[in-house]
Amino acid sequence: MKRTQIVCLHEGEKDSIDPIFVNAFLKKLNPTWLRPWAKSKVKLIPCTDKTTMLKHYFPVELERCTKMGADTTLVVMTDLDDDCANGDILRDKYRQIAENAEIDEKLFAKVVFICPKYRIENWIEYLNTGHTDENIKAPRTDNNSAKMAAIKLADMCQKNVDKNIGNADFPLSLKWSCNNWNEISRQLQK
Repeated sequence: MKRTQIVCLHEGEKDSIDPIFVNAFLKKLNPTWLRPWAKSKVKLIPCTDKTTMLKHYFPVELERCTKMGADTTLVVMTDLDDDCANGDILRDKYRQIAENAEIDEKLFAKVVFICPKYRIENWIEYLNTGHTDENIKAPRTDNNSAKMAAIKLADMCQKNVDKNIGNADFPLSLKWSCNNWNEISRQLQK
């Protein structure tokens, strides 16, 4: 089994709910292949907006992850807005930036994309209530609701996420992100 550290780029400020969600998810899931950072499960890097993340942080941090000497996985957590119908389209935008920066496709293939439609509150709403409409932005939420939702998602992952994501009500962007996460997890467990 390979072990890796995670560097997570996320939209928003340091105290937004995205890093709270990621930390709570990883703390509960506690994958055996995860090597924690000093005092955290993951190194979180706030990016003020999607454009800055895409054009500045992403190529720099991907390059940095490859040069660290140990296995390090880059996670990109960014919303799918009106200009991006699904995670595949967004991943292709990032692939173009990687190609322009002459980053090898094998390295790019190891990037994990977590892409809620519009904002993570849609996932939180679904995980805490059992329903959401990804065609509209869910209302803003509090930190505790984000933690509870992340813990519920980790429980689902531990109990067989493949079964859970087959549910017809499961948000498509969450299903896509879970499949992306599970593929990386399977590779690391080999």
